[in-house]
Amino acid sequence: MSRLQTTTNPGWLHNPHAGEMLVSEFMAPLTLDASALSVALEIPARDLQAVIDGDRAVDAALDLRLARYFGMSEGFFMRLQVQYELLEAKRALNGELDRIVPRAA
Repeated sequence: MSRLQTTTNPGWLHNPHAGEMLVSEFMAPLTLDASALSVALEIPARDLQAVIDGDRAVDAALDLRLARYFGMSEGFFMRLQVQYELLEAKRALNGELDRIVPRAA
């Protein structure tokens, strides 16, 4: 998966990718580089780097490995990924959702 390219608006807040959050909130404070983390997680360094670069999404297997390593709940890193993707999709739709009339129950 490559990072979505959406119309930008100067008023929009930055939407951090899960890989960016992994670096800023977990790796940087521990001075942990991608190579060391990939060894600890037993995954190829190139796969982890793709997530860090925002070129690949966090999948279930990586989420479980990261959650175990950092002592977080299962699904934590996938939720970061989903939040990123939802906001990117909403921005890309650029108001189209407002034209959809909700169906009455």
